Amino acid sequence: MLPLSPDLGGRFNRSLWQAYVSVNKIFADRIMEVINPEDDFVWIHDYHLMALPTFLRKRFNRVKLGFFLHSPFPSSEIYKTLPVREEILRALLNSDLIGFHTFDYARHFLSCCSRMLGISYESKRGYISLEYYGRTVSIKILPVGIHMKRLQTILSLPETESKVSELIKQFKDQGKTMLLGVDDMDIFKGISLKFLAMEQLLIQHPEWQGKLVLVQIANPARGNGNDVKEVKAETYSTVKRINELFRKPGYEPIILIDEPLKFYERVAYYVVAECCLVTAVRDGMNLMPYEYIISRQGNDKLDKVLGLEPSSKKSMLVVSEFIGCSPSLSGAIRVNPWDIDSVADAMDCALELSEPEKQLRHEKHYRYVSTHDVGYWARSFMQDLKRTCIDHARKRSWGIGFGLSFRVVALDPNFRKLSMEHIVSAYKQTTRRAILLDYDGTLMPQSSIDKSPSSKTVEMLNTLCRDKNNMVFIVSARSRNTVAEWFASCEKLGLAAEQGCFLRLKRDEEWETCVQVEDSGWKQNAHPIMTLYTETTDGSMIETKDTSMVWSYEDADPDFGSCQAKELLDHLESVLANEPVTVKREKSCVEIKPQGVSKGLVVKRLLATMHERGTTPDFVLCIGDDRSDEDMFEVITSSVASDKCIAPNAEVFACTVGNKPSKAKYYLDDTVEIARVMQGLALVSEKAC
Repeated sequence: MLPLSPDLGGRFNRSLWQAYVSVNKIFADRIMEVINPEDDFVWIHDYHLMALPTFLRKRFNRVKLGFFLHSPFPSSEIYKTLPVREEILRALLNSDLIGFHTFDYARHFLSCCSRMLGISYESKRGYISLEYYGRTVSIKILPVGIHMKRLQTILSLPETESKVSELIKQFKDQGKTMLLGVDDMDIFKGISLKFLAMEQLLIQHPEWQGKLVLVQIANPARGNGNDVKEVKAETYSTVKRINELFRKPGYEPIILIDEPLKFYERVAYYVVAECCLVTAVRDGMNLMPYEYIISRQGNDKLDKVLGLEPSSKKSMLVVSEFIGCSPSLSGAIRVNPWDIDSVADAMDCALELSEPEKQLRHEKHYRYVSTHDVGYWARSFMQDLKRTCIDHARKRSWGIGFGLSFRVVALDPNFRKLSMEHIVSAYKQTTRRAILLDYDGTLMPQSSIDKSPSSKTVEMLNTLCRDKNNMVFIVSARSRNTVAEWFASCEKLGLAAEQGCFLRLKRDEEWETCVQVEDSGWKQNAHPIMTLYTETTDGSMIETKDTSMVWSYEDADPDFGSCQAKELLDHLESVLANEPVTVKREKSCVEIKPQGVSKGLVVKRLLATMHERGTTPDFVLCIGDDRSDEDMFEVITSSVASDKCIAPNAEVFACTVGNKPSKAKYYLDDTVEIARVMQGLALVSEKAC
């Protein structure tokens, strides 16, 4: 499934990958000839066309695009070895909806996105989605179904009825019970493992010798490589050995059918088989168990041939844990096909179960399979695709990047990139300015090891502060001692610490408390819990501040850290339920802080102070990067709407870092762009002074 070359000992072959991409490009060219991008939906299927979404998205930015992977998606440990891992992920993320058969496959994909692209997913109202450059990419988990009408038509054919009668004479009338396997002849289907389990069953339960027959229908191989030849040789030799061991006059325990069968003949075997075995070591969906269940339900004519009452329908399944349909068949006996003893035990269990139990399991499976057919699957996928694409026309979009790294940026019409020319022009024309800046992730990159401000940053802040028209504030989550030490050389810089709990307007002024903080006795309860999670999560740490505590997992494994953060959040919320604190999960951390504390309080205080001094701001710039900064944006937006503490027709710039959903109206891509904008404003102030 991955572009590996057997000729190079399994190593990646770049020319094969280029051929794969070229084929996808050919498909894209043909689709472009017929598509109406405003009205049509494009639904791409399986791993053969993983690069196709990028080619279509590049040509039509607003194309309505769904992709369904019918194969297992490998775990991140396997997938990350692929040299073109990011190209494939980015190509898939150019779809609007990505479908998988099971949550395991979706989880592997989401884990790869998190580990390799730094994109995390969220689950909201039952839907899983990722935010990718302003576009919402939804994840759909729904196994495909079978074509019910087609199968029921085959069951009604006279040829099927005739074949069923023939098989009953061959097996049932001879006192034999039939087990059935239907597989392609390839290395993933575990046919030899199934035969070894049959051998083990006959050894452990000699009473089945002479009575139990395993019929294995081996569909022709889809290739002719050495691996297929080896599988064939092993299969034939295993059958020969086991049959020689248990052969009796008129009895062979394994019947191998390796010639192509017509569909009605295969269905007839389904109808007669007492139990169906699927022991693939790795497979996609594999709809054979579904076909078996519907065939065992049969119809009135087949009931007469079988001598069954309508209420006595039954079917038993032994299925591998490693096939896509396994999670949806809760009444099947699930096995690890590599564990031959457990497969043998499962086969015996399936045969020995009571008749009422077999009937109940069959009814449960039939209810599911008959209502979740291929039509239901297609309708459900298209319904979700339409829901995901509903905002396409409303958003502004444009493409960035080259080759398979191409992606589309999609923005709300009112959400735009902050233009240097625009803000500098507004800055020059105003005289009462409020500037509020977050620190970590805004002025300082999250990836930096040394978090203290550079001399260049300090000089830029001092230049802005020297301008008598400016009031500049750093609003940080860090402790007041830390920010006071870092910005000790900034005499006129305002500081807010611990998410706005403490603030001071200038260096020589005393720290004020924005919210009355009760006794911090809760720390005695919280600290042991956070210590426990720190000890069990490599790369995590605790930061204790005057009024708050933070458990950070920035350097931990992203999946494990996120999982531990969720557990810690639940644990702390229950323990601190009666304390005057709130527990919040922020970006890569869990924070406990006094109730009512937020960065929005700092904005209110700053605007009110300027208003009282008769310098109601006519220019407001607020930049932040995470969820806690949204409180600042919200206060600014509401102040503008109510004409409170902000001058009419004021120039207001609420700006987030990165193109993501936000209450801000502007964004800048990263800390480098922020530094460039702030240096530009500092240059204007320097010239004015």
